[in-house]
Amino acid sequence: MPERAFTDAELNAAVEALSDPERFTAATALIQRAAPQLQKLLAIALKEGGWFDDTHEHAVQVAALTDDPEERVAAVRTLMAEEARLGMMVGVAVGYELARELETDNEGGT
Repeated sequence: MPERAFTDAELNAAVEALSDPERFTAATALIQRAAPQLQKLLAIALKEGGWFDDTHEHAVQVAALTDDPEERVAAVRTLMAEEARLGMMVGVAVGYELARELETDNEGGT
């Protein structure tokens, strides 16, 4: 089955639906059950994607070894923010594929 493109209105409606406390509670419970496996999958996706390669290690070294304390703090904050954004984006992609896999399993009767 070909993947269909969602409109901005559909995407906004779906994001809005997630703000419903009951619906988010169910999603949170699902994630909590799958958290250990998802954490491993996220680590694999980040590694295989080359996200934490030599360039990342260099950025860590620069942040940690900067002489000026204010510059060091700024570099560490920037690195942490970039890692968080990257982790969220890759995590969303993993979650999206997990949802597709669950839908495929359900459609196949398994």
